[in-house]
Amino acid sequence: MRRFLRPGHDPARERLKRDLFQFNKTVEHGFPHQPSALGYSPSLRILAIGTRSGAVKLSWPRGGVLPSGAFPEHAPPSYGAPGVEFMGLHRENNAVVQIHFLPGQCQLVTLLDDNSLHLWSLKVKGGVSELQEDESFTLRGPPGAAPSATQITVVLPHSSRELLYLGTESGNVFVVQLPAFCTLEDRTISSDAVLQRLPEEARHRRVFEMVEALQEHPRDPNQILIGYSRGLIVIWDLQGSRVLCHFLSSQQLENVCWQRDGHLIVSCHSDGSYYQWPVSHDTQQPEPLRSCVPYGPFPCKAITKIFWLTTKQGLPFTIFQGGMPRASYGDRHCISVVHNGEQTAFDFTSRVIDFTVLVEAGPGAAFDDPYALVVLAEEELVVIDLKTAGWPPVQPPYLASLHCSAITCSHHISNIPLKLWERIIAAGSRQNTHFSTMDWPIDGGTSLAPAPPQRDLLLTGHEDGTVRFWDASGVCLRLLYKLSTVRVFLTDTDPSESLNAQGEDEWPPLRKVGSFDPYSDDPRLGIQKIFLCKYSGYLTVAGTAGQVLVLELNDEEAEHAVEQVEADLLQDQEGYRWKGHERLCARPGPVCFEPGFQPFVLVQCQPPAVVTSLALHSEWRLVAFGTSHGFGLFDHQQRRQVFVKCTLHPSDQLALEGPLSRVKSLKKSLRQSFRRIRRSRVSSRKRRPAGPPGEVPEGSTRAERAGLQNMELAPVQRKIEARSAEDSFTGFVRTLYFADTYLKDSSRHCPSLWAGTNGGTVYAFALRVPPAERRMDEPVRAEQAKEIQLMHRAPVVGILVLDGHSVPLPEPLEVAHDLSKSPDMQGSHQLLVVSEEQFKVFTLPKVSARLKLKLTALEGSRVRRVSAARFGSCRAEDYGEHHLAVLTNLGDIQVVSLPLLKPQVRYSCIRREDVSGIASCVFTKYGQGFYLISPSEFERFSLSTKWLVEPRCLVDSAETKNYSRPCNRSSPEKASGQASPYCLFPYRNSGSQSDGEERRSGPVMEHALLNDEKVLKEIQSTLEADRGSCGDWRSQRVAVGYSLGNGGAE
Repeated sequence: MRRFLRPGHDPARERLKRDLFQFNKTVEHGFPHQPSALGYSPSLRILAIGTRSGAVKLSWPRGGVLPSGAFPEHAPPSYGAPGVEFMGLHRENNAVVQIHFLPGQCQLVTLLDDNSLHLWSLKVKGGVSELQEDESFTLRGPPGAAPSATQITVVLPHSSRELLYLGTESGNVFVVQLPAFCTLEDRTISSDAVLQRLPEEARHRRVFEMVEALQEHPRDPNQILIGYSRGLIVIWDLQGSRVLCHFLSSQQLENVCWQRDGHLIVSCHSDGSYYQWPVSHDTQQPEPLRSCVPYGPFPCKAITKIFWLTTKQGLPFTIFQGGMPRASYGDRHCISVVHNGEQTAFDFTSRVIDFTVLVEAGPGAAFDDPYALVVLAEEELVVIDLKTAGWPPVQPPYLASLHCSAITCSHHISNIPLKLWERIIAAGSRQNTHFSTMDWPIDGGTSLAPAPPQRDLLLTGHEDGTVRFWDASGVCLRLLYKLSTVRVFLTDTDPSESLNAQGEDEWPPLRKVGSFDPYSDDPRLGIQKIFLCKYSGYLTVAGTAGQVLVLELNDEEAEHAVEQVEADLLQDQEGYRWKGHERLCARPGPVCFEPGFQPFVLVQCQPPAVVTSLALHSEWRLVAFGTSHGFGLFDHQQRRQVFVKCTLHPSDQLALEGPLSRVKSLKKSLRQSFRRIRRSRVSSRKRRPAGPPGEVPEGSTRAERAGLQNMELAPVQRKIEARSAEDSFTGFVRTLYFADTYLKDSSRHCPSLWAGTNGGTVYAFALRVPPAERRMDEPVRAEQAKEIQLMHRAPVVGILVLDGHSVPLPEPLEVAHDLSKSPDMQGSHQLLVVSEEQFKVFTLPKVSARLKLKLTALEGSRVRRVSAARFGSCRAEDYGEHHLAVLTNLGDIQVVSLPLLKPQVRYSCIRREDVSGIASCVFTKYGQGFYLISPSEFERFSLSTKWLVEPRCLVDSAETKNYSRPCNRSSPEKASGQASPYCLFPYRNSGSQSDGEERRSGPVMEHALLNDEKVLKEIQSTLEADRGSCGDWRSQRVAVGYSLGNGGAE
């Protein structure tokens, strides 16, 4: 049998790999992309959101349980207590138009824009709840009938829990029986039947047109209200099939609300008015008690939805959407709240999709007593506390608006020390004083998940110059703290100005609400790179205009000047002229900074190009930074520049034009792109020499090229095409790396800095860092010790040094804090250089090639990200291995062993066409990762069997529901610093996947976030994307034990 085994196949190793590696997409963080519908269950206290892609999402903060991989890519979500999340996916990719929960049931009905209805249920299997689609249905009319005859406009779930009333564009109301979706034709309420039962004076009314509103009588289930678009409202007796009373308005009807006692109806109309109608059973048509145009007398936009809610104090709440003066405020997205003489128009920065009001009252209560307003906008979810004076917003524990300003980069830090964690939370709590102290009101469901074993941070950089700190320990991605770098620079707006500032007498009484703000004062403020040392509290951020800020954590407010240092990366070379944007002007004099991370030094690169790489060594107090022109080293303890190195090639003209320049030559970019393609097709015998004299090649260039031309390739590998030194962006610095290793000789190790460029060059500098007692007196010195030129000249995307035990060197200060073993400095060290096309290991200090792995690239695969990670075994607690996690431009993820560079597993993760998702991917140190699936959502995935974050929850329809509002927290500090009763932190330490789970396989790659690669790179990626196609990426998301009745995983 041995002769049938593949070479190198080891059954024991295969079993061990199953204990170490397992690919799962576990949870989506952030706000659903393109929401289209909102639903809420008062009995379950669960929120549901539908999207334009056919997804339904449910959640609640206490958390819930779903097996790994149980989230289809665009399924419908539900939300309750923090961490409780469910998703369902319609078979059709049609937009979800409406969502309705069945009264008192763990069921909901969705209406899609293709006029189909779908019944979903939350069912308990194996002790956890799962969202399943039970039935689907499309309302059909008689043969030959117009499509509008059965086009559904309104859905009313009846309190009997067995019937759905469906209003249509034709004016007919159809009745459907649940759960089988059987049409009860004998109960259909036709517009003709209603017309015949109206008094004589109302029969000459215009055609009814569509049904705009359906409402059940709050006290009598045998009566329903039907509102027609042309202004007619009738109360229909279901048993007697007759009109009990009717109301006529002169304006087009938009929506209707029925007061809790059933004695009053409030209708809203297209002219920005609302009417109050008394309900009586007299045949005579009643006149409205009151008509009001809240923002008149000038023409106003329509009021599209209204709530009229009673309180024990006697004065009702009037809450409505729209109605703003058309000429001056017609472009505003507002919801107005009126109560007890106070009126506020909450102004949202994105379109309002829908809203609902949470009330304390149970079904039989005499008063509504509203306590929270829930608004689903196009870009965020906002909850307003209606019980606290001033109606402040409630801080959301989930559904965070990650893209409040566009995300430009991200950085993950694992296992944060408790002290740093508490200091960040304390700084963030001072920023949250404008939030209500009310607990999150959507708190249905029960969490079955354990607490997280460690504290993790995800840092996101944004276009407006802010950095946001997110608690990424579990299922809920919770905002802890926001850092703004705007105060350091002079911009068009004063950072102390309030965007909400408005005079008391201004009308309408607008108030900005929500965090979504897509506008940036200056695109140069954008954050491109972030690096945080979790042990020292030092943070460095770099931006679009070559600015590098070094910050330290301060618990108190401080006012001080930020020291400025200029780094000239061109080193006064002649013949170069920067054509891009100008540098940002720093604010002169002392600047006041709030508690948290405060900048103390600004390094300004010249030319002010985008910072493309960044590294921080807090033990040596050094910061390294790189751009498309070169890289430099800065001593932030002595506040002085150590050195700069220009990497610009004479042909790198595009590097001088900048990302914001309008003088680029598209023709030149296209010409260079096609030249590169032509060169790749030319016979290898006609290739040019590797590079100009003076560069240090890996070995004998001519001999290696001859060997490369004539060698016989394995079927899974491709011949690497050597690139010309004339290719643009060769000086682009892709990666920087600090290491204490053997660089000059094998008897003495020293600090070093390594830099890799887009042209396949690796620079190594030996550093002399004075001891602590003389650190402030003696300067840090640097000397270039090595320069390696990769023969194929592919961009270097990662550099790593392995100690004598072939383990990656620990982070700075990690050994000093007893959180890592000391590196083995006795054995020989090894240098791993990862380019876009191959992995290569060199011995140190001789820098002689030891072994290499060429990337499997039958379809033009190239490395985009690479990072070292530790994979723990799910069976043996103390066993783990260090490997490379790699992401390719095809969206495949691969694990490669260290130091032997043997591929372990391969999975398909991201669609190859999703360029932004691949560019945004970030790996953690324990085999997890994040990438953007939309501008507002991170997908979380895991490559490890041991480290897995997933929602786990249980919803019980039989539990006694409490309709009282949530208690207020004692203080904002408690709100921010508590362990969060609503946050779900589910980790699973299970060995293998369930039998029904499908394992995914595909290619591999990772690290070094490439910011803009300009016109040429976009053309290249487009050409690469056309070379082949990969399978449907969404079809590979298969759940363990997660059922989708619409053709998903069973």
